[in-house]
Amino acid sequence: MSELPARSRLVADALAAAGAPGAVRELPGSARTAAEAAAALGCDIGAIANSLVFHADGTPVLVMTSGSHRVDTTALAARLGLPALHRATPEQVRAATGQAIGGVAPIGHPTPLRTVVDTALADHPRVWAAAGHPRTVFPTTYEELLRLTGGTAHPVTATP
Repeated sequence: MSELPARSRLVADALAAAGAPGAVRELPGSARTAAEAAAALGCDIGAIANSLVFHADGTPVLVMTSGSHRVDTTALAARLGLPALHRATPEQVRAATGQAIGGVAPIGHPTPLRTVVDTALADHPRVWAAAGHPRTVFPTTYEELLRLTGGTAHPVTATP
């Protein structure tokens, strides 16, 4: 296998520094979407931890959601006590994470982000998260994702 992309090496270094056992894996094709990642890994789409960046009053919020559903921004903003959540632009995502949409990892950002981890990810013994590039991923668990990100657990759909 070739050397990992630079952003993925940062994620691998962050995983090692945190004592996480999962290794970054480069897939032969794109894992830009949850469906592509699930197909490449041979897992349920719900076991894909999508990294979505939103803005709340100009502050980025990273939402790690199960690939099996969409974030209800109104319901989640209410749970977080925020007036609203708006999807970040590609430029805002890169500024907040140092990574491009389709490869945003839960860690390895220039500064830590407020993070929400979807409680639906707890239904899977192993989840897969992007590792800083559209073709790289790493295995983890729901509990480890909470620990790695310092995130809070919340359902991200309208009804928990």
